[in-house]
Amino acid sequence: MTGGREILHKIKVKAGFCSSTTSSETGKGKSKMSKQITQGYHMVKGKSHHPMEDYVVSGFKQVNNNELGLFAIFDGHLGHDVANYLQNHLFDNILTQHDFWTDTESAIRRAYDTTDAEILEKAFVLGKGGSTAVTAILINGQKLVVANVGDSRAVISKNGVAKQLSIDHEPSKERNLIESRGGFVSNIPGDVPRVDGQLAVARAFGDKSLKIHLSSEPDVTEEAIDNDVEFIILASDGVWKVMSNQDAVDSIKDIKDAHSAAKHLIEDAVSRKSKDDISCIVVRFHS
Repeated sequence: MTGGREILHKIKVKAGFCSSTTSSETGKGKSKMSKQITQGYHMVKGKSHHPMEDYVVSGFKQVNNNELGLFAIFDGHLGHDVANYLQNHLFDNILTQHDFWTDTESAIRRAYDTTDAEILEKAFVLGKGGSTAVTAILINGQKLVVANVGDSRAVISKNGVAKQLSIDHEPSKERNLIESRGGFVSNIPGDVPRVDGQLAVARAFGDKSLKIHLSSEPDVTEEAIDNDVEFIILASDGVWKVMSNQDAVDSIKDIKDAHSAAKHLIEDAVSRKSKDDISCIVVRFHS
């Protein structure tokens, strides 16, 4: 990268709206509305020979008299272009829906569908790959709306107890849906169930060659942020392959700095032999 592109990349990295192909990346920030709400993220490239395929959004945005915390993990496969597209476009598509403020869930569902259609239309540019997504929108520090497709996960800690807010879309759990679309689920080749023997998640953005058998419909959940909520974790499956939800909460419950917590959680996952690309965001409500 040279000139303006390099400057733009540095600005995006500093703001927490970028990923890189380096071995690790990190960032942090805080809410202007409530100094008690902080965010930090960390990313580490796994053992694979391809470039980093994870992309992150983690930051706060002022919209009129409201503040939105926008947090997302995009875990790409068969290339990073779809994950990169999601990083640059998904939240814009959500926030420009006419009913975002009145019916946030419907707005998110529609934007996920619209964005997937855009990706499929641009497949000749973005390639044959795809991406999972977990997004969390914090509205005025009071309401959290989580949506996801795939197996990146959102977990909240409430009085020290882990609660999963997203749904892992595993082919074995969605076999009936996949078969109803004319696809199949097979453990061959490999040791995990895959859609048409190829993809280890049942829902994803992109994947044009498999899309007839795949869904990009998100699961959406809302959670009120009360005084019992300590922090949120968003992480790609490189964490969840080696740690339970409660393991992750216990690992960072005593780390008050959100960025340090995200970094520690990844280090813990790596120490447990996780070999995947790993991205992690931690949002703390009592710093």
